[in-house]
Amino acid sequence: MVRLKNRYLLVNILYPEATALPSSKVPDVVAFNQPTTDDLTPQLLIKAIREAVLELFGDYGSGAIAGSLMVKYLSPATSTFIIRVTRAHYRIAWAALSMMNTVPVKEGKKCVYRVVRVSGTIRKAEEEAIRRAREMMLRAKRELGDQSAATLESILGKPKDIRPVAVDSEVLMLDASDDDPADYGSDSEG
Repeated sequence: MVRLKNRYLLVNILYPEATALPSSKVPDVVAFNQPTTDDLTPQLLIKAIREAVLELFGDYGSGAIAGSLMVKYLSPATSTFIIRVTRAHYRIAWAALSMMNTVPVKEGKKCVYRVVRVSGTIRKAEEEAIRRAREMMLRAKRELGDQSAATLESILGKPKDIRPVAVDSEVLMLDASDDDPADYGSDSEG
């Protein structure tokens, strides 16, 4: 039996023209990575990617990704999503994302789709998404300085579960231990 091999693309939606938020109160990191509208759904995203693939690669590209393209995760709060596509054709989806320049909703804002990780498993893509979200929060707190807690809560909302935030050295320690050498051992199944 043949195993289907997929790639998972972790994509961030960035807003370089962040004019809606007042620049004096909001750190650049938060303005650039602002939340996406809740009107964005996985179905709209898939439709927009398919249209971009059809425009760039014609019927060949459209047919190549038709059966495998799927949104596995979409978070408007962090402007992040994960798509699944076959390993042989993930570059087609990546190219289409690179050429898209608006959020696929009515009167969507100008944006940039940045593929930040290509992974063979969804687990590693999810871990990278979590790591990047933590890193962004730490950078935003660093930019704000002393007023960070109150200002970030007013911008992003109060967190639902309150846990102590790790300091930078703890995050670096966690990142360093993520790559377990046992994960790269030989596979006994073949």
